Amino acid sequence: MNNVQEESLRDRKKSRRRLQILEIARSIIASKGLRSLKVRDIADAAGCSVGSVYNEFDDFDGVILTVNRETVQALTARLGAVPTEDPVRQLYGLAETYLDFFAENANLLRSLFEHRMEDDRPYPDDILQMVMDAFALMHQPLVRVLPDADDVKIALLSRTLFSAVHGIISLGLEERMVAVPPQMLRQQVTQFLDAHLLGLGVLPAR
Repeated sequence: MNNVQEESLRDRKKSRRRLQILEIARSIIASKGLRSLKVRDIADAAGCSVGSVYNEFDDFDGVILTVNRETVQALTARLGAVPTEDPVRQLYGLAETYLDFFAENANLLRSLFEHRMEDDRPYPDDILQMVMDAFALMHQPLVRVLPDADDVKIALLSRTLFSAVHGIISLGLEERMVAVPPQMLRQQVTQFLDAHLLGLGVLPAR
């Protein structure tokens, strides 16, 4: 085997190990939550040393951030697939899609908001931008239903709507408190949007 072949083999092994570590980390977060994720458990499940995990991702933050990037990418893709023909229905569709995604990936989505960087380092700009891009999907339908509003008002409304819907869903799905049945939670989200849109002078979707 020549040097090029050996290097290619090492690269493939490295890529497979990286994917394996990510899959294990994602599985633990999804099933048990971010607080249950330990680098030793990842290494044991992957059949490698703790040092090998760090070699692939620099540090433990790197593992979590990579999983979080994939989560927000999947969320944005789902939200981006909501039909845009009717802006009011689009707003409801975005909220319903967020509810569905949250219900299917509760711990993974919570990890995105719960993770704190080691040594108080700043959160990576690329992930913050990805989250803002997800918020921004509410921007265009709000512009269409409120054509006289300025950009500052639209931006604040978009953030408020996203935050409120997230809060309703997050608390409603919190098993340690009083979990809300899925259908009732869907009704609560719809009722919130009805009331908020009426307050803005927009007729709710029917």
